Amino acid sequence: MEFATVIQILDSTVRLSTPLLLAALAGLYSERSGVFDIGLEGKMLAGAFAAGAAASVWGSPWAGLVAAIGASMALALVHAFASITVRGNQIVSGVAINFVAAGLTALLGQSWFGQGGRTPSLPTEARFTPIELPGAAAVKDVPFLGPIYEGLISGHNLFVYFAFAMVPLTWWVVFRTRFGLRLRAVGENPAAVDTAGIGVQSLRYRAVLICGMLCGVAGAYLSTAFNAQFVQNMTAGKGFIALAALIFAKWKPLNVMWACLLFGFLDAAGIRLQGVSLPAIGQVPVQLVQALPYILTVILLAGFIGKAVPPRAGGVPYTKER
Repeated sequence: MEFATVIQILDSTVRLSTPLLLAALAGLYSERSGVFDIGLEGKMLAGAFAAGAAASVWGSPWAGLVAAIGASMALALVHAFASITVRGNQIVSGVAINFVAAGLTALLGQSWFGQGGRTPSLPTEARFTPIELPGAAAVKDVPFLGPIYEGLISGHNLFVYFAFAMVPLTWWVVFRTRFGLRLRAVGENPAAVDTAGIGVQSLRYRAVLICGMLCGVAGAYLSTAFNAQFVQNMTAGKGFIALAALIFAKWKPLNVMWACLLFGFLDAAGIRLQGVSLPAIGQVPVQLVQALPYILTVILLAGFIGKAVPPRAGGVPYTKER
């Protein structure tokens, strides 16, 4: 395989793993606080629709980003209210959000734009475009390092750099700040946190809202950067794959990044394999290639779900003792 082809596959890997990374980090905040979130998919989908709709109406990608964060955080508030205040079943709440988002985005898309649930195609000025880093063109022809810098590191949009910058930032917040210490404590032993005079519900609400914000950014990436419009169910299970990556990574930010890159690489390699004939196998079926990320999800969950230990208070509503 030529070096240029390897760079292209790795470049696609980074782009494809970005929404997974944002969603997985979003789930990390929520689940570290003890609130399981199956609704990552629904919040991403709502964010993608809001971003595509707002960007097409106002002609600004930033308007789309704000709308995406707002829509996703609104659903996060619903999940927080159902899971924390009302102390309902967190899994049921998350599944309900997925169903509501899938149905509502299709309904509103058809009602507002009349294009079968899609939003209008976005012009260049209404999208987040690639950013060329300083010196990328100058070092393009330098052997080995030039293609890596110009073709792999440079040329991504703002969301990609933000997603990978969130990895060390999340590690620092979760493991090196007072907020992170309390976040982890409330996910392990909320009664002890409450005894220390720290509001359990307040901490969990903040964690779930951070989750909603990052899911909104992931949705905006899909419709205003990776694609040029919203289409029905464009998340295509990415929220569930992100959840699998989070479990596989044992709720640790750096491991989350590597897990998401693994899924992204498999997706990128699968796209590259479409229509390619392999020795002793022949042409690879398109359906098999498209199913590879989901097959890996099942394998990882089947092989590692018993070994990944979630926060001890995860999924358990906290009731303050009188």
